[in-house]
Amino acid sequence: MAGSSGPSPNVVWQPGLLDEATRQRRNGHRGAVVWLTGLPGSGKSTLAFSAELQLHAQGFQTAVLDGDNLRHGLCADLGFSLEDRRENMRRVGEVARLFAAQGSVVLVALVSPLRAARDLMRARMPAGGFIEVHCDCPLTVCRQRDPKGLYAKAAQGLISDFTGVSSPYEVPLAPELVLHTAQEGHEASAQRLALFLLERLRQGAQ
Repeated sequence: MAGSSGPSPNVVWQPGLLDEATRQRRNGHRGAVVWLTGLPGSGKSTLAFSAELQLHAQGFQTAVLDGDNLRHGLCADLGFSLEDRRENMRRVGEVARLFAAQGSVVLVALVSPLRAARDLMRARMPAGGFIEVHCDCPLTVCRQRDPKGLYAKAAQGLISDFTGVSSPYEVPLAPELVLHTAQEGHEASAQRLALFLLERLRQGAQ
């Protein structure tokens, strides 16, 4: 699998002149990767962009990495097999980690169905720097929403390796936050996410 091996021994990490603590003091908050995972149609992208807007209004440095958007460029060469999904998550995770190291709060909206791949990303981050958010929505509700018509295509056999239909989704075991997106509106969920991050990440900068 492309990108699965470590770096060449001839490649040496080049440190910068600004450390994370300096960036945190200027921003008033620590950098972090906020990983929104859940079935297709569970509201990940909507919540990520809505929460980003609220954080931005509070002076936070933010970025959103949306899974579909990244497949137009960075991950355009990948399919949806489990191996390609692992590589997709690895690439997105490394980009998110770089943004977070620069002091940004990075909201990743990605199905990311594999628990081990999410745990690997957590292990790559400093303590408290990876915040897993489970957008918990029953499959029946996601199928009914089907905002992009993908569940219908998967049911007709037009899409293979589709999470929730022909490919597995592994629910997080201990996420930092669970958003029950079938029980509350996206505005309420986005506000709850933003408030959680405001409190947690400002405390982390003190």
